[in-house]
Amino acid sequence: MEGEVLAFLEGVEVSLINLLCIKDSSLQILTLCFGIPSLLDAAAPQLARLKEPIVLAKVNADKYTSLAKKYDVDAYPTIKIFMHGVPVDYYGPRKAELLARYLKKFVAPDVSVLESDSSINEFVEAAGPYFPIYLGFGLDESVISKFGIKYKKKAWFSVAKGFSEDIMVSYDFDKVPALISIHPNYNNERSIFYGPFEEPFLEEFIKQSLFPLVLPINYDTLKLLKDDDRKIALTIVEDEDEDQTKKLINLLKAAASANRDLVFAYVGAKQWGEFADSFRDKKTTLPKMVIWDGEDDYLMVTGSESIIGNDHASEISKFIEGYREGRTEKRRVAGPAILGFINSLIGIRTIYIIVIIVAVIMLYQNLTKEDSEYNRVDTSARDQVEQTSSSSAAEVQRSEYKAGDKED
Repeated sequence: MEGEVLAFLEGVEVSLINLLCIKDSSLQILTLCFGIPSLLDAAAPQLARLKEPIVLAKVNADKYTSLAKKYDVDAYPTIKIFMHGVPVDYYGPRKAELLARYLKKFVAPDVSVLESDSSINEFVEAAGPYFPIYLGFGLDESVISKFGIKYKKKAWFSVAKGFSEDIMVSYDFDKVPALISIHPNYNNERSIFYGPFEEPFLEEFIKQSLFPLVLPINYDTLKLLKDDDRKIALTIVEDEDEDQTKKLINLLKAAASANRDLVFAYVGAKQWGEFADSFRDKKTTLPKMVIWDGEDDYLMVTGSESIIGNDHASEISKFIEGYREGRTEKRRVAGPAILGFINSLIGIRTIYIIVIIVAVIMLYQNLTKEDSEYNRVDTSARDQVEQTSSSSAAEVQRSEYKAGDKED
């Protein structure tokens, strides 16, 4: 199988890609890269050795333009994951080892059944840091199987059939049944759900726990927020790495636990000034909080324009209370820059490409204009010289004619 995968990497025919991407294909996972990054060559052998191998394929998008257009590829390299022919955008890591670990998620069982403490620890270790993990204790697999299928692209799901008191202490739950969410990429942050385990309540917990309590804003997390219909309690700080900011984030976590109908997030002006400035005005002192709809509008809470002062906990509570009571002022996200972050259907890299193309066109037009002006000046001068020469010749002719006439 390794040889076959590497053969795919050398070049792919359009007819073959179309064959592999039909929905009833026996191939479970195809990872298609529009562009030629070398990381696929390194990741392919690892993925080929899996029990259910994942095929990696490169496509020359400049050659197969219709295929790139079909799957809305607007920047290179772009990686698409096809699950039984259904394409999914890939937002994971771009290093070979991490790519291989990330893609293993897509051939894993919808819900893994764990029989012992060691299998629980091995499952969590193998899952890696890029997806939240849901561990069910004292639950039947059938209770969460539907959600394991529905949220397979976003999280790991498992149920533990056998576990000790040590595991209960380790994962900090004191009774069963319990469902625990873990965010390995955010210091193993955990949330515990003790029920009721009826479908609406269970799904609500799963949806709300897909994010950590307080989410840092960056390009990757903005993409994830597109799929969440909750409003965002966004805190804008000067610098995410300051000790004061870290203390503030801990306070925001407490507020997030009590207000799960909101997504709590933060961004540093130092880390991403262009985005942070979209919600700022010159009169507002940081840190500040707003309620953002994830698109073009946000709400300022009257009397809580900033959350400055020594008692940030009280300021946060005051802000949430003001929002709940409707003491808000609606504002528009400043400038067009935010469209590039959230609403634009083209990638940020494509924007750079467009800017470069426009600059080249303007430069070409400028050079063409200068050349035309030069030609006009040159033609004008040439015409003037020719006119002057003609006038001089005529005068010489007239002069010679008159002199000859007198002699005759």
